[in-house]
Amino acid sequence: MKPQELEEELLSSGHFACPGCGETLAFRHVLKALGKRVAVITTAGCGSVVDGYWPVSASKVPFFHCSFGTAAATASGLKAGLEMIGDLRTTVLAWAGDGGTFDIGFQSLSGAAERNEDILYCCYDNEAYMNTGIQRSSATPKGAWTTTTPVQNLKEEPKKDVDAILAAHRIPYLATASIAFPEDLARKVKKAKAIKGTRFIHILIPCPPGWRFSSDLTVKLARLAVASRFFPLYEVESGKRYQLNSMPEKIPVKEYFRLQGRFSHFKEKQIDEFQTEVDARWEELLERMKRDERPCS
Repeated sequence: MKPQELEEELLSSGHFACPGCGETLAFRHVLKALGKRVAVITTAGCGSVVDGYWPVSASKVPFFHCSFGTAAATASGLKAGLEMIGDLRTTVLAWAGDGGTFDIGFQSLSGAAERNEDILYCCYDNEAYMNTGIQRSSATPKGAWTTTTPVQNLKEEPKKDVDAILAAHRIPYLATASIAFPEDLARKVKKAKAIKGTRFIHILIPCPPGWRFSSDLTVKLARLAVASRFFPLYEVESGKRYQLNSMPEKIPVKEYFRLQGRFSHFKEKQIDEFQTEVDARWEELLERMKRDERPCS
């Protein structure tokens, strides 16, 4: 990739995102890392609305809208069509939220992963159905407030481990990423671009209205998610070779929670229980890495 391509902005101003939107930051960095030769598929959701209403678009690359559950299927079809006309260079990017990935779109994603379709799939995970009114998804953390899990009837189930599920498909490449670490995100996108087959990048996206925090704290919260080990940064190759990308100095998970209104109802006991769960997941990740004997990069 030429240096000038990395510097070119492929997402223009004038998009329809909320102030402090983490999704636009992620999309901007992903497009810059991929360069112009990319075709984007996005589902109904924040990513679709942010780009703009027809006939305008904030993206400077081909941008295709599809139904909520068909990002991976549509991307697979587009890639097949490009190959039929001899275009082997264009990267097909499926860009979908947690609702369109963890839930409604998982069937088509699992099918594409099983077939090892040659697509790059990025999930912008803001941990709820934000575009339609902050409803609970299977990516919503246990106990978090949403409009469908109010304080009187909170979510009792833990967040779905979609990364472990995708890793079990033995896809060539999987990674987690954060808008607070743009160099790491860009490196992973460029690495994924060079690999053939299904690649999956899971990006945590703080959402000011959905998480109930001030819009100037977006990047800080993304950084705290990693620092508290709530959202570790790692890569998985072929479903079994794990590599941790960051060994943060552990900070209490309550430092991450205290800035978010969706956790403001948590008592000390609930925070302690969540801390225990975060610690257990971290140890499990270290065990996976240890089995592969791959050091932190």
